[in-house]
This record gives sequence, structure tokens and C-alpha cells, in this order.
Amino acid sequence: MAIVDRLLRPLRNLRISVTDRCNLRCAYCMPEDDYVWLPRERLLSFEEIVELVDVFTALGVDRVRLTGGEPLLRRELPALVSLLAARPALRDVALTTNGILLAPVARDLARAGLHRVTVSLDTLRRDRFVSIARRDALADVLAGIEAAGAAGFAGQQKIDTVLMRGVNDDEIVPLVEHAKRVGAEVRFIEYMDVGGATRWSMRDVVPRSEILERLARELGPVEEIVERSSAPAERFRLRDGTTVGIIASTTAPFCRSCDRARLTADGVLFFCLYGRKGLDLRSLQRAGASREEIAAAITAAWTARDDRGAEERLAAAERAPLAAREALRTDPHLEMHTRGG
Repeated sequence: MAIVDRLLRPLRNLRISVTDRCNLRCAYCMPEDDYVWLPRERLLSFEEIVELVDVFTALGVDRVRLTGGEPLLRRELPALVSLLAARPALRDVALTTNGILLAPVARDLARAGLHRVTVSLDTLRRDRFVSIARRDALADVLAGIEAAGAAGFAGQQKIDTVLMRGVNDDEIVPLVEHAKRVGAEVRFIEYMDVGGATRWSMRDVVPRSEILERLARELGPVEEIVERSSAPAERFRLRDGTTVGIIASTTAPFCRSCDRARLTADGVLFFCLYGRKGLDLRSLQRAGASREEIAAAITAAWTARDDRGAEERLAAAERAPLAAREALRTDPHLEMHTRGG
């Protein structure tokens, strides 16, 4: 039985950041010129990660997603995937990547036992990609998506797109068509005011209602797919059977069904993307705490949890970026790329 928090939400889903480094500098996540990085000696080893996963599965976790930063910057990542896939308690091992380094390792990840892959892709235009990500790497991302499909992830691959008004919101239909061609499902994500989004403004958010209106206007009737799931995306079926997801974290939060915890690359556990304080599991682990002691610490923190960060932000009278640049430099754990969004 999974442990539950004060709102009766079970702990089922663990997102593990394996590195805080990233090879892109996307405007909505890492818009500044320089960053404070976690010391490498503080990063969890693969063995430490697996040991903690075993503790979490004993508490009810059955889904793990590897994130970053950019997780494929972590050397020998397929080896970690193989160790996790061998855990019988885990029914899902997934990866979120920006896709730049995916093509050369897609088959290795599939052979290691990875179940699903999600690739971030905000535009199909090279000039726009450079503007958003500040790197000329669109061709590598597209090649990574193709390689993942060829490696066996067709039907188990998603494309995540952060929509920003006046930046890429005119590409909704082209991205739907591209995802369909490569055997993936596109999920449109509302621009969120978390972590490093120091230049966030509500004016730049393309809300769920507008996304649905545009889909209906350009592609015909949109039917909601009714599912019982704690997944963050609502899913919709278009007239031709194509499915599309929308993650409306900003305007229609799903806090009440959130079953996710996030483990940073240096072993700090957070229960909410908007959370300010985490639980330092690395220090416990390296001090020689037993699995039972670590499990007790996690249980105590989760059962006291009442986080509803996105709901509280929506209700705020005035809404601005979550943290200023100075605060992020003082506490890099507030960064989205550190805690693994």
C-alpha cells in the first residue's frame, strides 16, 4: 500500500534528476547568462539512486522518470536504466530529454529496458529554435525523435511543447502533424512560473481553453478522452483519431491528484515544483542511515504533505515569477533544471 499525504494523495511517481547540467538555454527555463551548478562530488551515484528507489518502491512508488537538466549528459545512462528496469516493483521506467543526444543511444536505451521516452520540442523552425534555446540543434532533436521511433518507442513516445504567446503558438497544427508522422503524441504545456522562469508573465501563457479552440477551428471537432489517471496531461482525440495532450498547470492546476515526488541529482527530495524546502536524503544515506530509517524520514515528510503550489499561485492576487535571479543563485535547488520538472 502506498503512503498517503494529508489530502489522501498516494506516493506513486518518482522523478529523478540525474544531472542539473543542460546543453540548451531555453528562454522559459534557463534565460540567464550563467548558473550555479551542483558540485559533482555531491551527485548521487547510480548505486545510490537504485538504493533509494528500492526504498521508494517499498513505500508504494511504481513509476520512475529520469530527468535533468538534460539526463543524457550523464555518462552511461543506459546502465542506470538497466538497473531500474530490473526492479520488479517498477511497472514504468521513462525518460524526458531534449533529444539532442538521443539518436546515438536510442537503441541502447531500448535494450536496457526503458519503457517510454518524452522529447521536448518547441518549434519545427530552425531560426525559432535558435531563438528559444540559444543553440543551433533542431536537426539533432528531430534525428533523436526519429531514432527513438526506429528503436521501438513508436507509440511510446511523446513530444512536449511549451507554448508561448507570440513565440511559437502559431505552430500548434504543424506540431500535431509532425508528431502524427513520427508515431508520437504531442502534449502542449502552459508556460509555468516555476524555477528559472525569471521572465515569466501571464501575458505569455497560451491557456488550455485557447489551445482547444484553435485545434477545433483548424482540425475539426475535439473530443475529450475520459481517463482515470494521475498523469498531468488531459488527452483529446481529433477527428482523424489523432490524440493530443494538454498540461494546463498554470490555468487549470491538477494539484489534488498529484502523486509525484522529485529527487534532485544530489539527493534532495521535493514534493512540489513550487516547494521551497526539500528533504536531504543524500546526507542520510552517506551518514549510514538504514533503509528503514530513510523510509521513515520519507514517510514522515509525505504524510505531512499538503502542497498545492499551482493552485495557490493561481489564487494569488498578483502573480509574478516564483523566484528572482538573486534567489536562484543563492539556492539553485529552486531551479527547474535542478529539481527535474
